[in-house]
Amino acid sequence: MNQISPFAFVHPEAKLGDNNIIGPFCFIDKNTEMGDNNVLQNSVTINYGARIGNNNEIFPGASLSTKPQDLKFQGEDTICQIGDNNSIRENVTISRGTASKGTTVVGSNNLLMENMHIAHDCVIGNGCIIGNSTKFAGEVVVDDNAIISATVLFHQFIRIGGYVMIQGGSRTSQDIPPYIIAGKEPIRYAGINLIGLRRRGFSNETITQIHDAYRLLYSKGVMAEGIEEIKRNLPLTPEIQYIIDFVQSSKRGILR
Repeated sequence: MNQISPFAFVHPEAKLGDNNIIGPFCFIDKNTEMGDNNVLQNSVTINYGARIGNNNEIFPGASLSTKPQDLKFQGEDTICQIGDNNSIRENVTISRGTASKGTTVVGSNNLLMENMHIAHDCVIGNGCIIGNSTKFAGEVVVDDNAIISATVLFHQFIRIGGYVMIQGGSRTSQDIPPYIIAGKEPIRYAGINLIGLRRRGFSNETITQIHDAYRLLYSKGVMAEGIEEIKRNLPLTPEIQYIIDFVQSSKRGILR
């Protein structure tokens, strides 16, 4: 049975699972779906098109599946899909998709800290930590297990690799490849995320290979030449192949 405050509004067409707690002054619109065991503290807004999984905790002032802040949006019937076990802190805003992709996606087991924003058609992976007041423009992709500090600004269409650590206050319009620390001013490659990789259980051998891959990649003025050096000198483990595929598929270029 759901516990719904008498001071909350839940549209009769909203679909709720079981054992959800809906606090006072929450608003849940039509065309929304929610799974089980979610906690909405007071003053949470779940807008049209939200699809929320299980075991999420959403804090006061958060507004999910908001209308996209995109002048090209013409009222398309789009959605915002949120997975399981997320902690979505105070005043977080997440827009739903546009005609471009149709869906904004937030995976599972993420911590989205206070006042951060995810724009239309972004795809956020699993196990990410995103700091206070960080902002994603439209169609940004964040791979799994990224750690992004506070007040970071991301240009539209960029991609952020998995297992990165990004310094607070940074801004970028280029892709950030996996396993690295990105920081300084202006933002640039600042080594591999050694502590983060060790905490995630990467072996010393794998960490050394990742370090060598970036040494070879950045030793060349042309990225394609760096990729060829990696292929010639390192075993193509899944981690090394991920780096190669990421760099080769980059449309905006990667940090140097």
